[in-house]
Amino acid sequence: MSKLYIVPTPIGNLEDITLRAIKVLKEVDFILAEDTRTSGKLLKHFDIETQMHSHHMHNEHKSVNGIVQRIKNGETCALISDAGTPAISDPGFLLTRACVENNINVDCLPGATAFVPALVNSGLPNDKFVFEGFLPVKKGRQTRLLLLSEEKRTMIFYESPHKLVKTLGHFEAYFGEKRQISVSRELTKMFEETIRGTTTEVLAHYTAKPPKGEIVIIVEGKK
Repeated sequence: MSKLYIVPTPIGNLEDITLRAIKVLKEVDFILAEDTRTSGKLLKHFDIETQMHSHHMHNEHKSVNGIVQRIKNGETCALISDAGTPAISDPGFLLTRACVENNINVDCLPGATAFVPALVNSGLPNDKFVFEGFLPVKKGRQTRLLLLSEEKRTMIFYESPHKLVKTLGHFEAYFGEKRQISVSRELTKMFEETIRGTTTEVLAHYTAKPPKGEIVIIVEGKK
């Protein structure tokens, strides 16, 4: 039966992939990958020989209609990103919406995503939280930070290593020096670490020790 599968892939440790994900990737007619070179290593590791096509932020607007038509014609498709769950700060939303609008069955498998272990590891309240992903780079950044300075729920952000110190500086300015923060880096990988403390303490740590790798920031809500 024609269907779109949303398949999470490991964020670091390859052993985190599920048996069901491997089965689906082997059985579908074709796979859409954010970067075929990156995903090719994963597929080779698990002896998956399914045909793979590139599907990323630069071509998804043009390719969605063709993919939807292939699925409507009876093919099954699996969408994967470089790491984690597609559509969580990665391509996937446009295709998923198009499939839903065309009454195509969409099945999202459970699996790896970076912000859940980072949130749990933080030690900050996780009964209520808000996922912010990447902050605006320039336009709208100040407005967003002013709004979030009043947010009472725990906040989750993604950030690149070369922008982390700048972002922590903004958190110190807008959220205050005493706000509790947890920064998780390289989750599930060999050099995984989590640094916890106030905005000032965590900023000082990464100012002295520039970070590398994928980063998730957890910020305490306003008390």
